[in-house]
Amino acid sequence: MADDGNGAATGASGSDNIIEVRDLEVRFGDFAVFKGLQLDVRRGEILGFVGGSGQGKSVLMRTILDLVPKHSGTIRLFGEDLDAMDLRERNLLNRRYGVLFQMGALFSSLTVRENIQVPMRENYAMSRKLMDELALMKIDMVGLARDAADKLPAELSGGMVKRAGLARALALDPELLFVDEPTSGLDPIGAANFDDLIARLRDTLGLTVYMVTHDLDSLWNVCDRVAVLADKRVIANAPLQEMLSVDHAWVREYFHGVRGGRFAGPAQQSEAATTPRSE
Repeated sequence: MADDGNGAATGASGSDNIIEVRDLEVRFGDFAVFKGLQLDVRRGEILGFVGGSGQGKSVLMRTILDLVPKHSGTIRLFGEDLDAMDLRERNLLNRRYGVLFQMGALFSSLTVRENIQVPMRENYAMSRKLMDELALMKIDMVGLARDAADKLPAELSGGMVKRAGLARALALDPELLFVDEPTSGLDPIGAANFDDLIARLRDTLGLTVYMVTHDLDSLWNVCDRVAVLADKRVIANAPLQEMLSVDHAWVREYFHGVRGGRFAGPAQQSEAATTPRSE
């Protein structure tokens, strides 16, 4: 499937895409965060979304989730134009995706079990027994010990908080999962284990995953494609190996720099050694 160079696939049927963003513009006052941004996320893939600090990676995710208003453009989830949906339709659509925010975003006064049950209470009339059973299933699914169920977030390690947040994101058995910097703050072993968990859940549950990350290891280990945000738009969207040949200053420095050079082959490493660093 070809890419138009701006993050949108060409020649693909709409059914291939879980997320479609077209000509998106987002402004904060007079400042344009995005202008003419295009992006596709394909069914069943793990898309890694990267960009420099302050470029708007999390803003874009929140705009797709309708937490940040857009100035213009079109966003489709599951083929549905968000602007054309009424409140009931939006509520039904919202059940089809889950979100893991960067710091877990757990309610501090609720236990892990109660946090996981929040989406269940908001969307369905369930018995307490059924919610307890489902919460424990989600706890098992993300690799937490069951005794974490009755702990408060303050009693958990950073890695446990992320897993608890992931369990809540999976509470309604979503088709699409948004994750924001999932390995941030984790040690290398914990980060690798979390990457493995995301990949295993994708394969087991048939998820599509939109992953905002800066972690090169995550990109190499679990992502099918990588989208790069720069210059207020998506400048490239392709498998990681193809990113190594993208001719853009930030992309070259990110993938061929001191931290990224170890992922490139000998030819790319040689090129990186002679390529001036961008300012």
